[in-house]
Amino acid sequence: MSSQKKTRPGQDKFGTLPEWDLSDLYPGTDSKEFVHDLEKAKTAAAAFEKNYKGRLLEMAKAGTLLEAVKDYEGLSDLSGRIGSFSYLNYVLDTSDPDRGKFLGDCQQALTDLSSRLIFFSLELNLIEDETLEKALSGEKLSRYRPWFNELRKAKPYQLEERVEELFHDKSVTGRGAWNRLFDETMASLKFKVAGEELGLEATLTLMTDKDRKKRRRAFKAVSKTLSANQRLFTQITNVLAKDKEISDRWRGFEDIADSRHLANSVEREVVDALEQSVTEAYPRLSHRYYAMKAKWFGKKRLNAWDRNAPLPSSDDRIYDWASAKNIVLEAYHGFSPYLAEVAEPFFENGWIDAPVSRGKSPGAFAHPTVPSAHPYLMLNYLGKTRDVMTLAHELGHGVHQRLAAKQGPLMAPTPLTLAETASVFGEMLTFRSLLKKTENPEQRFALLSSKVEDMLNTVVRQISFYSFERKVHTARKKGELKTEQLNEMWLETSAQSLGPAIKLNKGYEIFWSYIPHFIHSPFYVYAYAFGDCLVNSLYASYERSSDGFAERYFDLLRAGGSKHHSELLRPFGLDAKDPAFWSLGLSMIEGLIDELEDAQPD
Repeated sequence: MSSQKKTRPGQDKFGTLPEWDLSDLYPGTDSKEFVHDLEKAKTAAAAFEKNYKGRLLEMAKAGTLLEAVKDYEGLSDLSGRIGSFSYLNYVLDTSDPDRGKFLGDCQQALTDLSSRLIFFSLELNLIEDETLEKALSGEKLSRYRPWFNELRKAKPYQLEERVEELFHDKSVTGRGAWNRLFDETMASLKFKVAGEELGLEATLTLMTDKDRKKRRRAFKAVSKTLSANQRLFTQITNVLAKDKEISDRWRGFEDIADSRHLANSVEREVVDALEQSVTEAYPRLSHRYYAMKAKWFGKKRLNAWDRNAPLPSSDDRIYDWASAKNIVLEAYHGFSPYLAEVAEPFFENGWIDAPVSRGKSPGAFAHPTVPSAHPYLMLNYLGKTRDVMTLAHELGHGVHQRLAAKQGPLMAPTPLTLAETASVFGEMLTFRSLLKKTENPEQRFALLSSKVEDMLNTVVRQISFYSFERKVHTARKKGELKTEQLNEMWLETSAQSLGPAIKLNKGYEIFWSYIPHFIHSPFYVYAYAFGDCLVNSLYASYERSSDGFAERYFDLLRAGGSKHHSELLRPFGLDAKDPAFWSLGLSMIEGLIDELEDAQPD
């Protein structure tokens, strides 16, 4: 089996859509290069364990610890390349059993070899602070100080090495297996709409169609299919929530989201302040907006399938791929020619996969792969304005990942709290560019409305998701949850966030079950709200004074995970611990709603 491209239906409708060229990673799954690197990684892992296990304290005292860190970094890049290739090859067609087997085999091989590396972080954290500080005073090793600082934060939650190995080895048959089951099930589901069987992505897209009947049919189809599989999704949710509870209990995390906060390098108090600020703003943001929208549609309340409905005056043009590319790159260039320059290779070199195809994973993402290669963007492009915004979003991620790559495998990854910065900023640039060019009052009104809805979905909905997850994981500690309990929690948090102008119709209660972040990355969702409010504050800073802003912005992106968010935001005069930070971000959304209210149609 190889990772050769295959022609996908529907490309002509949007022009020639780009497809991935994974040969920058490996020519194919059975290529000699892939086989060689997998064996090389296994051998290197064994040698790493043999050369360094039990010697790290001695090396720290002797000033030779850099050698081990460099070898670890090189092995991280090599294994990351293998893992990235196997995953990207898989998401192109999750229904293909050969791709599934290849992914599973690679994951097992990487788990086996990485088991040999578990000692490294554990042993480093056994070194006394004074000894490690002396080692870090060396010029070359000092570059890794941010990585060591993050490592030390995990020290209180480390377990004995054999237990860590057990947790690690069983991840393939535990969390990893349940994640894969969810992905393959979701990709294989069919949603029958007006006699036609569609995948999840296409069905959800119909819920933003101008035709009310199509929206309603799509809603009913999603509800029917998800309900038919509710036992499986309830079981997956129960197992993964329990799995997390076990890990948290053994490690000694106090709060159900503390492990996520640790990974994000953000304090619990900051996230609590974010949740509280957004929750308190529900009435003046989402409640107010949806009441206005209901009025525009001549109703007191909107049905659930009308929440994301385009306005009657909205521009429903379909953008071909060339137009989408030009819109986004022009917006990027308007901010800085350098930003467009960094983004350009994604379009020219097979770094984007845009077609919708059978078995392809739904949604969109930017995969950083490894610093020695480059990121890959996955889209399911359907030509709408929202798809253009998604391109701008994921391209922002890609630019961020490219710029941060110079930090190397250990410090290039950006904490989730800052990982959404470039993506949301890229969206904002594209929106502002489109808005500036839109002279028709009705189209401008509809564009503003669409942006407000995107921001509400990013901030209000994601914090609602976070609140839902907190309810689920808290309740799971007391026992297994029934579907009815999950449904009730979903309806409760949804009603609180959306407000009285949205009717949560029968069938909506099961919609929690298709959200992938609940499965793959518990409590990930608050990062979207963090990122949106952060970008709103950044953009306000940019509008106040653009002099020197671009270079400060690029410095933030280049830093990757090498600096704490407080240090990265300081040059912009922003502090996430200050309540005014969140107020500024939320006030920008409120300002757009004000603008809509002043310009709303009679």
